[in-house]
Amino acid sequence: MLKFVILGVASLAFVGTAVAADLPQPQPQPAAAPVGKYPLGKWPVGKSPVGKYPVAAPAPLVTK
Repeated sequence: MLKFVILGVASLAFVGTAVAADLPQPQPQPAAAPVGKYPLGKWPVGKSPVGKYPVAAPAPLVTK
C-alpha cells in the first residue's frame, strides 16, 4: 500500500511540474525604434522575388 501512495505522490509531483512549466511567462517588451531613422546594420537582403534579376543588373549575354 505504501508503494502505491509513493507512486501516486511522485506522479502528481511530476504532472504538477509539467503544468507549471507550460504556464505563460512575462516577456520583456521590445525597444521602440526611433522615428525617422534608418535601421543601421539592416540590409534589404531577401526582399526581392526569387529568380528575378534586379533592375540595375545587365542583361545576360546570349551567343549562338
